[in-house]
Amino acid sequence: MFHFDLIAPSIPFILEGVLVTLQYTLISVCGGLVLGALLALCKVGKSLTLQWFAAGYTSIFRGTPLLLQLGMIYYALPTLTGLTLSPFMAGILTFSLNSGAYISEILKAGIAGVDKGQREAALSLNIPQYKIMRDIILPQATRNVLPSLVNEIVDLLKESALVSVIGGTDLMRRANLVAAEKYLYFEPLLVAGCCYYILVLALTSLAKVLERKLATP
Repeated sequence: MFHFDLIAPSIPFILEGVLVTLQYTLISVCGGLVLGALLALCKVGKSLTLQWFAAGYTSIFRGTPLLLQLGMIYYALPTLTGLTLSPFMAGILTFSLNSGAYISEILKAGIAGVDKGQREAALSLNIPQYKIMRDIILPQATRNVLPSLVNEIVDLLKESALVSVIGGTDLMRRANLVAAEKYLYFEPLLVAGCCYYILVLALTSLAKVLERKLATP
């Protein structure tokens, strides 16, 4: 027996969490892209020190649970540095650092997939290395790995629900608050689940449109 009538007044409150969830996702993806691009450049560069640093960074953030990373930044960082972060800032920082590790591997694979002849041709024209990477290699690499980048965004969208454990007022947190208030758990969580599902469908649909446009000569 469902009781959606009992939670109907609280549904707008839950839906407001969609905007918060999107903020976590979009800001973190932007941060992850910047960090991931830098790490990818370190991995394909000639400096062994930077290669080791990037490899070690990626190993740590891919080899530990995201929930542990969130707890370390929100609870342990203030103890070590005296710097107190809000749940929103802690979530953004954690998700950006974590996403950067995964995106770096995606971009590294994309860079490796670009025809080496283009790089050699650009070098023969005395084009600076940074311009070759910025204007020739990275745009093609990003286009080649677009499906993988979309998967990372979708994963980040769903993983952002973890911020609810430190008090972030995202979609999941609001659904849990309504559930505790009404003593009804299925209905609020179902509303949240439908919202996540619609968001994922929207992201994948937009990605397919973008992929088709990029594939058009």
